[in-house]
Amino acid sequence: MFRLREAGTDVYTEFLAGATTFLTMAYIIIVNPAILQAAGIPKGPSMVATILSAAFGTLIMGFYANRPFAIAPYMGENAFIAYTVVKVLGYSWQTALGAIFIGGVLFTVLTILRVRTWLVEAIPQSLKYSFAVGIGLFLTFIGLNDASIVRLGVPGAPVKVGDLGSPAALLAVLGFVLMAALLVRRVRGAILISILSVTALSFLLGVTKSPESLVGLPPSLSPIFLKLDILGALTWGFFAVILTVFVMDFVDTMGTLVGLSARAGLLDEKGNLPQIERPMLADALATVVGALLGTTTTGTYIESAAGIEAGGRTGLTAVVVAVLFLLALFFAPLFTSVPPHAYGPALAMVGLMMLEPIRRIDFSDYTELVPAFAVVALMSFTYNLGVGMTAGFVLYPLLKTLAGRAREVPAGAWVLGGLSLLFYVFYPYS
Repeated sequence: MFRLREAGTDVYTEFLAGATTFLTMAYIIIVNPAILQAAGIPKGPSMVATILSAAFGTLIMGFYANRPFAIAPYMGENAFIAYTVVKVLGYSWQTALGAIFIGGVLFTVLTILRVRTWLVEAIPQSLKYSFAVGIGLFLTFIGLNDASIVRLGVPGAPVKVGDLGSPAALLAVLGFVLMAALLVRRVRGAILISILSVTALSFLLGVTKSPESLVGLPPSLSPIFLKLDILGALTWGFFAVILTVFVMDFVDTMGTLVGLSARAGLLDEKGNLPQIERPMLADALATVVGALLGTTTTGTYIESAAGIEAGGRTGLTAVVVAVLFLLALFFAPLFTSVPPHAYGPALAMVGLMMLEPIRRIDFSDYTELVPAFAVVALMSFTYNLGVGMTAGFVLYPLLKTLAGRAREVPAGAWVLGGLSLLFYVFYPYS
């Protein structure tokens, strides 16, 4: 089913890759409910919805799409719903979930009609490579922040070095060096070994508190299950929210799939991912189901890069991630006890590995280089993948036209540019 031999992998490697991906993204089990609590969504049921939506989407990704990508509720989109749509604009979380459901249905229809595939194949090569690089730097920033090596600064200097003498930062540095040493020695499972080693040391030294309990029954999902308000979202005043949710998910999923596939060597000679409609359908269906369960937009996770670097190449990697998510329903304290300073260095190392495609961008052609640079820079410095990608989609046809080379722009790229421009026009900047 997974064609391991054709993909140049084996069962052990795929299991190792799945465990690596899961450990680098298990934080979502705790973080997503914590963010959505600000919107009024109960924390316990939200955790169950997070896990079930992730498991559902990732299983489809594994069995149907046969890709080593994990799916879970997106960071960024959850904050947009909680703090902008609900807190600032004053809508209910039920109406917000209705908008997400509508977006998921639209994604499903567009995927079945192969419109999304047409648009993805219209993305210029330089932008595809920039997605991978931008995701790499984005992961690096997240990892360094999780590891306490980089901290928020003051208005004049937004970031600063963390307290490198703190136990957490020292353990993070140790983890990074250990990981690098294992990679240099070509030890299989270097990333996972490092994460588990730092976690164990953190427990032993008392830097991280060991979980008091390992097993427990999950909370009831009933307070949020099927509580979405679809009719409330179908109003003109809510158009800007639906458009923003739609474009953010559209470009995030598209860019993440292409960027991860570029790093995993899954793109064909034309720079396209064969049968890309399958992973996109997994993402779309997961968004629909997630909204019904009571959580925000789901999609392909950039932390899947950690599993790819560990050797994951087929859907078996995704199936392992999904099974671990389901186990987390009953072992959440155990799985979420891995401290940020253990998986932070792993994200930074994976970010380093994803910089390789930058060599394929034509630095002599500014109509290619400037949009690619905008993608990479804005992904990292706005802390938002969607903002970076949409900037690239707007700039590419614009610069080609200004250079008198509008014929080089595929029809789909013009559509993406128009959608991206609408995103900036209607985005609630509050």
